[in-house]
Amino acid sequence: MYENGALHPLEPFLLGERQQVTVTISGATVVSPNNPLLVSPEEWSDAAQDEIDIAEVRRALSTIRGSLSEAVLEERRER
Repeated sequence: MYENGALHPLEPFLLGERQQVTVTISGATVVSPNNPLLVSPEEWSDAAQDEIDIAEVRRALSTIRGSLSEAVLEERRER
């Protein structure tokens, strides 16, 4: 079940610790075009042209306090 931004299994998993898994989402899902996590094709195109190195990524991630998803949502709200 998906609730409050997290997946919650309905039954226990028989998995080893840190085992990699693949999640498949089934069923029709309607996402509002106003969803703050959606970006336009232009934004994707612009971002593809950015030259960012791993040091910049680490610096940016180190400033985030709390949830990364909440930080992304907050940044989108500010635009």
